Amino acid sequence: MMKCRANRWLSALTLMASAVFPSGALSQNGGSFFEPFDTLSQNRWFVSNGWANGDHQSCLWHRNRVEVEDGKLLLSLTGHSKQDRDFSCGEIQTQDRLGYGTFEARMKVPYARGMNANMFTFIGAPQDRPHNEIDFEFIARNEPTLQTNFHFKGDSDNAKLQSMPDDEVFRTYSFIWEPGRIRWYIDGKLQRDLSGDALPNEPQKMYISIWSTDTLVSWMGEFSANSAPQVLEVDWAAYTKLGERCAFEQSVLCEDGIDVP
Repeated sequence: MMKCRANRWLSALTLMASAVFPSGALSQNGGSFFEPFDTLSQNRWFVSNGWANGDHQSCLWHRNRVEVEDGKLLLSLTGHSKQDRDFSCGEIQTQDRLGYGTFEARMKVPYARGMNANMFTFIGAPQDRPHNEIDFEFIARNEPTLQTNFHFKGDSDNAKLQSMPDDEVFRTYSFIWEPGRIRWYIDGKLQRDLSGDALPNEPQKMYISIWSTDTLVSWMGEFSANSAPQVLEVDWAAYTKLGERCAFEQSVLCEDGIDVP
């Protein structure tokens, strides 16, 4: 995402840091999982509630925008205002920090101007750690667009944009993160492959969310009340620790020709 991410996390989450992010927990504390969203496990997931990530965000995270129904996670962005925000929106994050491995989610992504639907990993200022982040972000300032990106110690200008169909179908979004390399996949097909030394290297939490803006218009456009409600549907999400292979049949790691150390 853009350089504002670290600042907006600071402004909203610092007060939450001691409760949500235990001090001194700097290493990976979570193992592999497959989440079918039959329920929303409080042991695995934390629901963001009662704050926004900064002034740029026109919605407030609220628990009512997070639902599980018929085996799917539903994250919504609605016109139900909360506190000083015109809209309310949904986000979940893993309780655990997860290290190198494969992060995946099968999602039906909505597109609207001024809206960001996403699956990403993050650690940073709220945990007193350098900013590390890996992104799948779906925006639509001019057309449905996927932005893949990573952030590492203040370097956030690593975005790649590609057009996406707005056909309301489920797709599997995966990235394989290993020392010195990140690969992004859609339905098992490689979209981007990066190697180098200046890549994320700290355990991170996995997030899935949907949110809106009325200020980041040069990047996303401005969200209109007429666009609400919007719903990001998630069939399943998963993490496979590096070194484990094909832990469940839907994984990109089960595809022929995937090179995994």
